[in-house]
Amino acid sequence: MKRILLFVVTNLAVMLVLGVAASLLGVNRFLTANGLNLGMLLAFAALIGFGGAIISLLMSKMVAKWSTGAKIINDSTDPTHRWIVGTVEGFAKKAGIGMPDVAIFEGEPNAFATGAFKNSALVAVSTGLLHTMNREEVEAVIGHEVAHVANGDMVTMALIQGVMNTFVVFLSRVIGYFVDKVILKNDREGAGIGYYVTTIVLDIVLGVLAAIVVAWFSRQREYRADAGAAALMGRKQPMINALARLGGMDPGELPKSVATMGISSRPSGLMALFSTHPPMEDRIRALQQSQSQ
Repeated sequence: MKRILLFVVTNLAVMLVLGVAASLLGVNRFLTANGLNLGMLLAFAALIGFGGAIISLLMSKMVAKWSTGAKIINDSTDPTHRWIVGTVEGFAKKAGIGMPDVAIFEGEPNAFATGAFKNSALVAVSTGLLHTMNREEVEAVIGHEVAHVANGDMVTMALIQGVMNTFVVFLSRVIGYFVDKVILKNDREGAGIGYYVTTIVLDIVLGVLAAIVVAWFSRQREYRADAGAAALMGRKQPMINALARLGGMDPGELPKSVATMGISSRPSGLMALFSTHPPMEDRIRALQQSQSQ
């Protein structure tokens, strides 16, 4: 699987830390001491679920720069760097957002955008992208990433991830309580082994199902970003050309912390359910059929 949701690794790590901390502090025992308190459980699930997503969102720029080795070039005097920065600046003004940090990272053809806020985002392109595409195609890719920022995709994905996390935490504990008390007939005060084992297993199983739902939403935002790039450029052909060229390349694999905000991937088979990007041919077809010029 090449494409996992942006900040998924960080998000899951934060959720794990919060969950372990809650267990060590006795929150699970408190929730089940005198029967399952559904109201408090829902509040607990939301705290863990949204806590992981929001912390990951706030850390997204830092994690992206660290994991890709991206170097900020906003103040660079290199002519190519000045052109990239100028392109981002022009699109940012047209999209009505603040000037993002602009970066370059070593790697195969790809690009990404990230950040918790529209007016302080990060847009990065790879050296491979610059070496294999003409300037118009690179501009289209940059427009795609700026459109992600303007559309608020990072915040949207964080909210969706938070909702999914909340349902996973809530349902796994409700079912775990049922298994422990009804099926295994644990009549002791508080949760038994059945509760903990079931909760752990369901956190994994339901987490996988939640990832499929989040990936579906992610694929829809790719179509919007493609259309957004066409709107920023004033015509759709450069974006179509860029997608066609990317479709014939190996886009490389971005670090999982930023994979969802990359420009391309090659989903296939069952793994397509977990892909954050649609197939290139579908994206090209959607753009060709759009109302853009």
